Parts: sequence; C-alpha cells; structure tokens
Amino acid sequence: MKLSLFRDDLGNLVLDSQASLQLRLEDFGTEGFAAKFTDLIQSIYISAETLFTFLDCAEVKAGRVKCAAGKRTFEWTPEQHISMMKETNITTAILSISTPGTYLRPFDAPLTKEISRTTNVELSEICAAHPGHFRFFASLPLPSIPDSLAEIDYALDTLGAVGFCVLSNANGIYMGDKALDPIFDKLNERKAILLMHPTSCKIISHAHSYGTASDAKSEPNLTVVNPLQIPSGLLEYMFDETRAVANLLVSGTVTRCPEIRFIMSHAGCLLPPVLERVAVALQNFFGGGMDSTEMKRLLRERFHFDLAGLPWPDMIHALLRIVGPDRLVYGSDYCWTPLPLAKTLIKKMDEGAGEMWTEDTIKEVYAGNAKKLFGL
Repeated sequence: MKLSLFRDDLGNLVLDSQASLQLRLEDFGTEGFAAKFTDLIQSIYISAETLFTFLDCAEVKAGRVKCAAGKRTFEWTPEQHISMMKETNITTAILSISTPGTYLRPFDAPLTKEISRTTNVELSEICAAHPGHFRFFASLPLPSIPDSLAEIDYALDTLGAVGFCVLSNANGIYMGDKALDPIFDKLNERKAILLMHPTSCKIISHAHSYGTASDAKSEPNLTVVNPLQIPSGLLEYMFDETRAVANLLVSGTVTRCPEIRFIMSHAGCLLPPVLERVAVALQNFFGGGMDSTEMKRLLRERFHFDLAGLPWPDMIHALLRIVGPDRLVYGSDYCWTPLPLAKTLIKKMDEGAGEMWTEDTIKEVYAGNAKKLFGL
C-alpha cells in the first residue's frame, strides 16, 4: 500500500481528490534497543509516530467530500516505516488516525461511520500483515453516540484494537462535553486506553442533535479557527489539546470514569503551566471545582504523556513538576518529522534525559512504561 499526504498554503493538512484521509502512527517503545546516540547511554528503547493517508471511500472518489488543493509532501508505506524502525531499532508501532480524523464532512453521521469502520478494518489488516511491527488505536465516528458505542465493541472484540484515538474536538464538540458522556461511560466500562491528539480549534454555531440522518436545514455552521498566518500545528494544536484535557478535568469526566487510561500527546502541551491558574480561578471566581492538588493527582495517576514534538530542552521541565518519569512514553512524530530530523531530536532527547535520569529510568521512559501500559 502506498499512501500520500498533502498540505495547503498555510501548512494545514488537507486532502485531494485521490488521497482522502490522514492517519497518524503513534508508536510507543515496546522492545528492542535503539541505536547508540550518546556515549552516556549505550542502549535505549525508543519508538516513533507518523501520519499517512488512505481511504477507499465512494463518497470521496465521487467528489462529494470537498477537499482543498494541496502539495504532496511525502508518501508512506508500511515497508518504509518498518525500514525506519529497523534503522532506529524500534520494534513496535501503534497506529492511529490523526487530524482531521474520520469527520471529513461535518454532521454527516453515515459518512463518518463508514470512514471510521473502513479505516479501522484497514489498520487491523495492516497489523495482521506485519505481525510484531504494528498494533493500532481505533477511531470513533464522533460525535454520533450510537455509532461510536457500536464501534467501541467492534474495534476491541473483532478487530483487536489496543485502544482508541480521539481528537481534541469532534467538529466543535470538545472532549469532556456532556454530550459525549455515554461514550466515555462505555470506554470506562471497557477499561479502554484513550489517546488524545490535537486538531484545529472549531467553533460550532448552535446545538445540534447527533446520531440521526443529516438535515441540511438544521445543520449548524462550523468555523475552523486559525487567527495567525502560520500553520495551525505550531500553536493552535497545542492550545486545542490543552483546552480539551482541561475540559475533561473540569467537567468531572476523568473522575467519573476511573477505568479509562488517558494518554496526552506532546508532553502535556500547555496544560502544566496553566493548570494552577485554571484551578484557582474556578474556585475563587466561578463557584468551585476541584483544586489544583486534585487535578495534579489525576494527571499523575490517570494519564500518560507522550514525548512527541520538542519536549527538550524546555517543555519537559514544566511537565515533570506535576508527574514523574513513570508517566512518560516515547513518540517521535515521524514521518511528519523527516527521519534525519527525527534522529536529531532523538539525540537531543538522549542528551537531555542523560542529564536528568539514570539509565534504568531512561529505559523505562523509552519502553518500560509503555510495556506496562499495554500489558506487553
């Protein structure tokens, strides 16, 4: 399988008439030693994450899903990724769908259901074709409640998903919104692992009833927010995931669903430095809510944090004021991050980790924590 990825003039990820859905590979170290990048660390466990595109969907091929024109930036195949893994001594990658998720046409529940099922089956088949190399997080046809509830059971029981990946918002409905409570209750019942990945901020014009056939007359307007003339991924993604996880905490969703194991990407985004502000403001100006001590306890006990992006030299220190290294798992952002840059970032991480931790702790961060989380 050969897949393509496209970008528009602002750097946003888009689709064209041939390539239809962007996917992400969120890889966590499981087994296997990484190449030696520093003299201090002779052998470490690492993994990577990447994105790719595919979908054999009649709606897309017929042009009924509008996609922006873009410029191809790279192509992905399982074989290419396995080659990268061998070069960096990565053993297992966990695949999942990234922005724009499976919500290619807002408020079209049947299409979202079709895309979610198609991609979940495809991911399962890729894993089966490359045993030992890949596992996957399933996507959900959010924000449809009945379709998502059905997909949770199907993905776990039939396709063998190891968990689920959701975006920070599903067409303007943010994680932690009361409208999504039945889905989180189901994930809690199944003791699921839930990876959160950021996307562009979206503002919905008015309330909408999901899970029924689309009614063009009642569909709300959806605005994608990017106020700056720079790619959304540089700042807006960090803001949006911070917004979503804060909402999960403040809404009580994390407390109400004690069996869900959450993974927040990109080293906690901007949540660590603003957490105290959120908690203190809620208690003093908005009539209550949990204090910062309780929020931090939930992050320490219920969340893991991947190290994709650039946690070193700065972000990691804010996160480690709240959680210990036992809550960290590795991700490299390959292939959004080209392999040469990924290697550079690995070296930067090796150097930073070597200054902070013992070799045993580093091995846990690069692989041991993920092995415990996934029962490997």
